[in-house]
Amino acid sequence: MVKAYLRYEPALSFGVVASPESNVVHDPSGRRLLAAALDRFAAWDLKRGLPSATFTPSSSSASLAVSCVASSPAAASASASSVASGHADGSIRLWDAETGACEATLHGHRSAASALRFAPSGAVLASGSKDCDVILWDVVAQAGLFRLRGHRDQVTDLLFLDSGKKLVTCSKDKFIRVWDLDTQHCLQIVGGHHSEIWSMDVDPSEKFLVSGSADPELRVFRIRQSAEEGEDWNKWDALKLFGEIPRQSKERIQTIRFNKDGSLVACQVAGKTADIYRILDETEATRKAKRRLHRKKEKASAKAAAAEGNGSVIDPSPAQDSQNPTVVVTDVFKLLQVLRTSKKICSLAFSPSNPPKGCLATLSLSLNNNVLETYSVDSEKVSKMYSVEIHGHRSDIRSLALNSEDNLLMSTSHNAVKIWNPSTGDCLRTVDSGYGLCSAFVPGNRYGLIGTKTGTLEIIDINSGNSIDVIEAHAGSIRSIVLIPDDDGTVNARGFVTGSADHDVKFWEYQLVQKSDSDTKHLSVTNVRTLKMNDDVLAVSIGPTGKHIAVALLDCTVKVFFLDTLKFCLSLYGHKLPVLCMDISSDGALIVTGSADKNLKIWGMDFGDCHKSIFAHTDSVMDVKFVPKTHYMFSVGKDRTVKYWDADKFELLLTLEGHHAEVWCLAISSRGDFIVTGSHDRSIRRWDRTEEQLFIEEEREKRLEETFEADLDNAVEDRYGQKDDAPDEGSVGVPGKKTKETVTAADAIIDALDTAEEEEKRLNEQQESQNNGEGTKSKPNVIMQGHSPSEYVLNAVSSVRPNDLEQALLSLPFSDALKLMAYLKEWSLIPLKVELVCRVCLVLLQTHHNQLTTTPAARSILTELKYILYGRVKDCKDTIGFNLAAMDHIKELLTMRSDAPFRDAKAKLMEIRQEQSKRSDRSDGGEKRKKKKPKPSVQS
Repeated sequence: MVKAYLRYEPALSFGVVASPESNVVHDPSGRRLLAAALDRFAAWDLKRGLPSATFTPSSSSASLAVSCVASSPAAASASASSVASGHADGSIRLWDAETGACEATLHGHRSAASALRFAPSGAVLASGSKDCDVILWDVVAQAGLFRLRGHRDQVTDLLFLDSGKKLVTCSKDKFIRVWDLDTQHCLQIVGGHHSEIWSMDVDPSEKFLVSGSADPELRVFRIRQSAEEGEDWNKWDALKLFGEIPRQSKERIQTIRFNKDGSLVACQVAGKTADIYRILDETEATRKAKRRLHRKKEKASAKAAAAEGNGSVIDPSPAQDSQNPTVVVTDVFKLLQVLRTSKKICSLAFSPSNPPKGCLATLSLSLNNNVLETYSVDSEKVSKMYSVEIHGHRSDIRSLALNSEDNLLMSTSHNAVKIWNPSTGDCLRTVDSGYGLCSAFVPGNRYGLIGTKTGTLEIIDINSGNSIDVIEAHAGSIRSIVLIPDDDGTVNARGFVTGSADHDVKFWEYQLVQKSDSDTKHLSVTNVRTLKMNDDVLAVSIGPTGKHIAVALLDCTVKVFFLDTLKFCLSLYGHKLPVLCMDISSDGALIVTGSADKNLKIWGMDFGDCHKSIFAHTDSVMDVKFVPKTHYMFSVGKDRTVKYWDADKFELLLTLEGHHAEVWCLAISSRGDFIVTGSHDRSIRRWDRTEEQLFIEEEREKRLEETFEADLDNAVEDRYGQKDDAPDEGSVGVPGKKTKETVTAADAIIDALDTAEEEEKRLNEQQESQNNGEGTKSKPNVIMQGHSPSEYVLNAVSSVRPNDLEQALLSLPFSDALKLMAYLKEWSLIPLKVELVCRVCLVLLQTHHNQLTTTPAARSILTELKYILYGRVKDCKDTIGFNLAAMDHIKELLTMRSDAPFRDAKAKLMEIRQEQSKRSDRSDGGEKRKKKKPKPSVQS
């Protein structure tokens, strides 16, 4: 009989606030901040410091890490898919911001998506990637429009101009390209940067475009207005260099963003600072230019006077009109503040909502230590408003421990201990501590033990969240804390054992200590025995009955002693590198060891014989645990995987993937119904046991199929991929790419065509037999589900996702394409399918144009479609135009209501108030300058 096992599946992931690889962006309301957390992203309510929505893909994998996020502009926020995310596998996902549901998955890029931007209308999305291509997507139809090729390196940023008619892209190839989206070609290539361009942005009024690289200055470009014509502008140019702004920092630019009204621009470098510049209006810029000329004139006159005294002659400087001076870039852009943070900034975003009273703007940052911060920008200072940091560790998670009731989880990192609810992922307590390498709950679940890198043993109170005692336990780092069980296997207050790099294994007992200044007693520990070893202790494990203690040493061996007498029992040797982890089964029959040599070894505890050596992971095995009361075990390693094993059959049952970095630690519940893993990516993941059965043979076949398909995909990409590094200048390509889904869709269409052809033959034969008087009535085809052949094929084509349709049709051979075109005439009579028919017809014509024009059978089909489709498309266009006119008429009727003028008045009032506040700010600034002017004269 084949043995069945129960499957474990990913259930929960928590502990990550913001990934350093992705950007942050506000939603249109400005109340929530979208921040990526590995393969998902959350919308954070900054005031409350809680996530209001979480956007999670259906599967969890490191290839689905979110690399960029974009939010639809406020004018288009009513559209369903108002949030887009780009992923490390090149896919783009569209999300509903309200429900958090994934609306569509778009495949087109061959490498990770690096930039996303919505058009002002919100109906078009542009994506740039590490594969050097830019793809335009139709958000409403959830399909690709076209691909723009031209850049020779990763596309780092992009933006729309002229109401979405033009697209500007920048790349690591040091060039900025301007694309005309109507004609789909490159209008202008802008050079000048001496290093890779990392970011750019345009102000809302589309006057200036600022780009940044590793150069010591920012480059500012003027944008051509539609009505602007002159001798200075080339006919096709959209950008013209205005000037360069010298930067203070030597690090490269990471992000450049304008605020909502275009009065501020923030330039964040790949370090701990962000420069915030103020953009002066024309009046202030002209005033500043006049002052600059005046100072220049004074310097020139002083220099001339000094030269006359020396008897030398200086050429007079060329006269410049002081009344109408030429405004340069430094007259417009003025450094307002320099924002400095404690850690490296990963990304920044201005809030689109109105700032608090007295502030110019609100700025949100993501830091590389898993923190989100929000600052208010004022003319005088930059002050922190909110911070989101409780929901994750500042560094990687080194140990995990579950309490006896499995309702509390303790995790340690380099400076803090956190207590979590493993069911919901909520952080309950945060306790400052040393660098915790191991941890355990004291029986009773009121206290926790932490072993640190410096050799101290810390005792924390779970209820109050305070550290109550720090004991200098070892001279080296404490690598392991193990509780001593009773003879019946239960863990009571017998004490615990610690193993350290100072060659000692120490035995400790609990005691309650009362401080002199207070009556309350608190827990403390005292050392009762010490076992001296010959080398560093890396791991300690105690049998469930408390009979044996196993100690793993740096010399690659494991020594087993009797726990009561500490006499030597067994020596387990065979690993080629040190043993990093081990565990003893619940019945005390087996011990499993995991090593840096990537192997798991299963030993018998009776004679110390090695039952099996398994090549378990592709990197070091970091932790291994038996499921209680079974011989099943879990192992984790630096290869980012969690593996489930049967120690009796020595078989791999399951491989769980989801972590994005090395997995350091593992904890299993007392009933084995869930496991928890902690990783270098700062995430904690819970995996639940389900009722679904799995079989070893099926899992083995599934793994072989996945390996074969992965190799096949790589071979196809290498064989048919783009060989030349430099693409055609400004060329346009097909937006999608061939995936498993498109191949499956093509197979489904071909099967439907073959089934429909057989059904038509059967119906024709039946008709002929009835005409000949043979009244034999045949049974209908069950596969057709009561549909006619035409309807059956139409259902197969309609079921293909819009994004996959083009690639699926490209995969069809010419004979099947011809069969499909024969149905288009009948389908075009269905009003709702006209768009689909036109799309199918267009793709097949472009793909098989030469064969169709030389095939006599296709000429009649093409001639009929030529006249039918034009009429059907015109009817659809007339219907849409009629509906739009009706909607405009309804809009006019609504505006004629009595309350409509008051709505306009409110908007007008807000504009007047903003203008008055600006004038008051200017007058305050002028008074300050007037007060400062007399000071030099007094000193003189």
